[in-house]
Amino acid sequence: MQQPIQNYIEHTLLRPDISDKDIENLIDEAIKYQFVGVCVPPYWAKKARRDIGKNPIQLVTVVGFPLGYSRSEVKLKEIESALREGVNELDVVVNISAIKTGMYGWVKAEIAQFAKMIHEQESFLKVILETAYLNPQELEQTAKVCIDAGADYLKTSTGFAPTGAEISTVQRLRSLAPSHVGIKASGGIKTLTQTEAFIEAGAERIGTSASIAIMEQWQEKIKHS
Repeated sequence: MQQPIQNYIEHTLLRPDISDKDIENLIDEAIKYQFVGVCVPPYWAKKARRDIGKNPIQLVTVVGFPLGYSRSEVKLKEIESALREGVNELDVVVNISAIKTGMYGWVKAEIAQFAKMIHEQESFLKVILETAYLNPQELEQTAKVCIDAGADYLKTSTGFAPTGAEISTVQRLRSLAPSHVGIKASGGIKTLTQTEAFIEAGAERIGTSASIAIMEQWQEKIKHS
């Protein structure tokens, strides 16, 4: 691992019961620890952008979250709103129902629409595959169509499915994706040991709500190394 651990971490808060104070704490912690980004619900994107100010922290929000099966035009409106509020990166849940129906051409066309709108604003598209619901063939085919459609990152999970990120899945996605497409591991990552294992497996980003605990473990490790 060549970079400090905070350069991989998106400090994440997506619980349904968060308050304005929670968002303020999240941003304060991200500034203190210099996390690469914060991931917040769309409702809080405008406040988070204001609170981040000129600090070099990427603002991330979610689209079609957490189930992915809202209509394309609804997701496009969510994307438009998020971009207007200064979001740098959009984590869009793929339509798992369409994948289960074998509609890969439709999935590709939908993701391409999103990529066009997002890239026109010089922002990034991270597609959440929700890998817990995909068999190996579905995972491979979905990853390929999302890459072809212009995804900047493939993300493993929402954190709301039965299971989250798995090392073998990240390794598989890394083997499928060209070097210009990143991998974001998220869902159930709570410790430094897990974080380092996912980075070693090929993840360039780690989405976690346990960022502070991970940083404290990292600092302790550095202190004794």
